[in-house]
Amino acid sequence: MSIIENVQGLLAPVLQAMGYELYELNFVPEGRDMRLTVRIDKPGTRIGLDQIVEVSERLSKVLDDANLIEVNYVLDVSSAGAERRIDLQDLPKYVGSYVNLHLKNPYKGLNTLEGELTEVHDGTLILSYRDKTRTLKAEIRLDDVDRARRAIKF
Repeated sequence: MSIIENVQGLLAPVLQAMGYELYELNFVPEGRDMRLTVRIDKPGTRIGLDQIVEVSERLSKVLDDANLIEVNYVLDVSSAGAERRIDLQDLPKYVGSYVNLHLKNPYKGLNTLEGELTEVHDGTLILSYRDKTRTLKAEIRLDDVDRARRAIKF
């Protein structure tokens, strides 16, 4: 098993117990040392600096106690980001969130739609979006969604 697999197996349950998901994990060289980057997510919630500090301190202790990494490294914990990609099978977790959908087949001439994800059920999603001054609802088959990401509402 690789270091990254061992670290993932160690950290994922800790994060889950704290209410977070492990979004991304990287272990890459940086100068003479290594950088362990842990990106976390909590669907439907904005992760702030206080939460990052809390998670970082907890993971640092867990990693030190396990002593899995025998080289010098820097632990870098961050959120997955405001406009992070969403795996299509995870879309139900993002009901109530503002999302951007890139479509395989245009919806009313649009290749992308951005709005609030209001429902996901039976292979279909409902997106509440704005068209100029009107709020409309789009019913889209999940099969027609190429990719999805969180979006920032302006």
